[in-house]
Amino acid sequence: MSGNDNPYAASYGNQMTATASYGAAPAAAAAPAGELITETTTANFTRDVLEASRQQPVLVDFWAPWCGPCKQLTPVIEKVVTEAQGRVRLVKMNIDDHPSIAGQLGIQSIPAVIAFVGGRPVDGFMGAVPESQIRDFIDKVAGPMIDDQQAGIDAALADAKALVEQGDIENAAGLFGAVLQADPENAIALAGLANCLITAGELDQAREVLADLSEELAKDAGIAAVVKKLAQIEEARKLGDPDALEQVLATNPDDHGARIKLAKIRNVEGDREAAADHLLKVMKRDRTFEDDGARRELLQFFDVWGPMDPATLSARRKLSSILFS
Repeated sequence: MSGNDNPYAASYGNQMTATASYGAAPAAAAAPAGELITETTTANFTRDVLEASRQQPVLVDFWAPWCGPCKQLTPVIEKVVTEAQGRVRLVKMNIDDHPSIAGQLGIQSIPAVIAFVGGRPVDGFMGAVPESQIRDFIDKVAGPMIDDQQAGIDAALADAKALVEQGDIENAAGLFGAVLQADPENAIALAGLANCLITAGELDQAREVLADLSEELAKDAGIAAVVKKLAQIEEARKLGDPDALEQVLATNPDDHGARIKLAKIRNVEGDREAAADHLLKVMKRDRTFEDDGARRELLQFFDVWGPMDPATLSARRKLSSILFS
């Protein structure tokens, strides 16, 4: 049985040892400024701009040494291009030394910045515009900047989820731990790591992960589900021997208290279908038992299993047939 088959795994019975290798997620490296900002000539314009723009947008800054506004624009545009981390390149062209390209493009005043994409000019602006306008211009031609760290976190979470589905709990825990080093308030990673620890039978460590949560994190549905799961495990451990409860029910099928206890134990053992069926059986025979306690317990199971879990979907259909028959 894999960790995905039984998300409680070792939590109820024998424990197994599991460790999470907490490592910081690698940060994306920005391209050196020297590769992003270059000078070009008339002879090299095709290579430096037209051909290069087929790989990434290229901004061409047409300027001259005598141009005051050019000197104002230069540090601002170079700063913004560097901070764009490779979404665009900046190629500078001195029109005093190389006037023909500017003439072909109809540029009559400088500074003038023309954006090339796919080998063609697509947009531009003139003058020493403010930094915010340059940022908007780059976003327009290259798309908005993607947070590299967030992209890395999203990828790590997707990989961790896949590992959980494959039953590789230890490596999944390592990825969740790495995400938490980069983003300690990440609710998905907190819930994921706690779930891995529960599956590994490391309940004390799972409690530590969920200790001292902020009010906002405590309200997160995924974290609330893990907290309920821990409570269900702790309760089930106090309910006695499931074999003995089976014997009680064989003698008296209407011992609803014993049946609800057995349902709680089967739940943490991972037999969700049996757990739900026991509670549904109590509902069929006596809805008033413990003030409709079987239905309320089943809803608690749903909260932990998740709304799209096959066991939840199946039990909800059966529950509806009882409630509305």
